[in-house]
Amino acid sequence: MKTVELPDGPAERGVPALGQGTWNMGETKRAHSDEVAALRLGIDLGMTLIDTAEMYGEGGAEKVVADAIDGQRERVFVVTKVYPHNASRAKLPKACERSLKRLRIDAIDLYLLHWRGSVLLAETLEAFEKLRVAGKIRRWGVSNFDVEDRKELLAIENGSACAANQVLYNLQHREIESSLLPFHRTLNFKRQTSAPIPIMAYSPVGHGRGLLENATLKKIAKRHDATPAEIALGWALHQPGVIAIPKASSEKHVRDNARSIDIEMTKEDLADLDRVFPAPASKEPLPML
Repeated sequence: MKTVELPDGPAERGVPALGQGTWNMGETKRAHSDEVAALRLGIDLGMTLIDTAEMYGEGGAEKVVADAIDGQRERVFVVTKVYPHNASRAKLPKACERSLKRLRIDAIDLYLLHWRGSVLLAETLEAFEKLRVAGKIRRWGVSNFDVEDRKELLAIENGSACAANQVLYNLQHREIESSLLPFHRTLNFKRQTSAPIPIMAYSPVGHGRGLLENATLKKIAKRHDATPAEIALGWALHQPGVIAIPKASSEKHVRDNARSIDIEMTKEDLADLDRVFPAPASKEPLPML
């Protein structure tokens, strides 16, 4: 499995470039066992990074993750996210404890601010750092932060400790290439480290069937004896410093996702995709779903 190095550790402590998302999981008891089985299969196939949030199923997805990692916690890198309204000095420690209880773990590997809210960033960072020092979380990061948000973060004490930025990124949504990705890479150069702050790409195969019905994507998939979803994921994984976290609540989709790691995108593939899904020519605002 290809790995992505984290800014706080050497390459051998990197995380899988292909993980598993849990959006819309944990919402019905009927689906629980299938969702757990899908995540467990993903772990066995090397997708040992699992992303969830207190928002997903109002904590239900974290309970699905708890059952999936039961007995194999040491194999899994757990990412979860806190609501913005819970990101205050008083509320964040309580939200973290609730997530730990639902996940049935002692520490969260990566704890993200889900999006910006009304709580001052400096207050959230102070609370994150206290949780890290206390051993409740191992590192923290952000989600849905554009360049201006990242600059504001860096101006705050300990802001450079941010370990990841989770954003919408797929063939249909390449807005981050206009400014956010270059900013991350420039920041990497200034920090004089080999490990840039990774981008975690959510919805890497889009929503619904829209993207996957594209004729060019189907043509490329045929070249590789693959599915359009595998090609869309292969494209995301081709980007350096990107971790893709597709959701797959069925074992079939998990196997499809896992196959994408072996797809080698050719220059012809990339050129075809650029023609149909061009990168932005100028700065565009960061989208959020």
